[in-house]
Amino acid sequence: MRSDGRGKILLAVAAGWALTMGARMVYPVLLPSLREAYDLDLTTAGLLVTVLFLAYAICQLPGGMLADRVGERRTLVASTFLAAGMLVLVITARSAIVLFGATALFGAAIALYAVSRYTVLSSLYSDQLGTANGVTAASADAGQSVLPPLAGILGASVAWQLGFGYLVPVFLGVGIAVLVVVPSADNRPEQESGGDSWSTVLEVVRRPAVVQGTAIYALGLCIWQAFTGFYPTYLIEIKGLSSTLASGLFGLFFVLGIAIKPVAGGAYDRVGARRSLLVVGLVSGAALAALPSVEGFWPLVIVTALISALLGVSTIVEAFLLTIIPDRLQGTGFGVVRTTAFLIGALSPVAFGAAGDRGLFDEAFLALAAVAGIVVLVTLCLADD
Repeated sequence: MRSDGRGKILLAVAAGWALTMGARMVYPVLLPSLREAYDLDLTTAGLLVTVLFLAYAICQLPGGMLADRVGERRTLVASTFLAAGMLVLVITARSAIVLFGATALFGAAIALYAVSRYTVLSSLYSDQLGTANGVTAASADAGQSVLPPLAGILGASVAWQLGFGYLVPVFLGVGIAVLVVVPSADNRPEQESGGDSWSTVLEVVRRPAVVQGTAIYALGLCIWQAFTGFYPTYLIEIKGLSSTLASGLFGLFFVLGIAIKPVAGGAYDRVGARRSLLVVGLVSGAALAALPSVEGFWPLVIVTALISALLGVSTIVEAFLLTIIPDRLQGTGFGVVRTTAFLIGALSPVAFGAAGDRGLFDEAFLALAAVAGIVVLVTLCLADD
């Protein structure tokens, strides 16, 4: 943190990561308001979340290619400025079609931030990547624990548009901070040129360890995106909580990630991917299986806390994948992995919403527990790093 100016770079990048991830989670909190404003059923509301994550998935690869070719700083700044503009479109949407289009553009904008923030960390903290990734990932949970509840309060007390609108100046401010603090590609040590052919990239991502890691990543995202997309709605409509309590529990899920992700990253550095993934997969899967039978606020607090172990999966598997992908094509290679994983994961919210429309919310959570079981099985086959 104190050497070579790394601390201020880490803080600036982490602040942007907190903002992009927190802003993305504003959608589930404001989903009931959006359903009312645009007359959306649960399936269509789930499709809106799926569109957000599909756009986010598809643009991981372009973001990684930009990181390799024009540098992380330009890519990070472009992401934050574009995200601010796209939120203006979301706020001013006058129809469901425009809302869907603006949401897709917003997902694409924040996707550009993702891979660059990983490659910056890889160059700064090559010897402690798991811990550095865990700390930065925890900043995302800090954003996700604060920004969505604040959006819910503003949306309930004033208008849902304000729940998105207050983020616009924050995006612009963070973009300026990143522009000032993060060095350009000309001012920091260069990685080997990313001029490899696509056949070389595909050869790397087809390695058994990368395929296994990508599978775990994708399955974890299927659980995470379905859970986060509908947990507030489930708590309100099925468990009978008020919107305030539901938003509070949703925030708690991410608050706990502030502690879980650094611990998970440190566990990866110390004991490797397989053993650390087994712990988080077993704990979160068991909690998801128990959720349908849990009633009452405080028991829901406990089960939410246990489900939050799920947040450690991405921290561990991302560090594992970054370690085994060569530096010279890290942006493009990791972009391919993230696009693949997020495209698969993006399908889960619409399927989850369709189950909710048919009165099968509880069964859908049991299905997520089964997916967590598959994560454990794939992890058992993973070559320890």
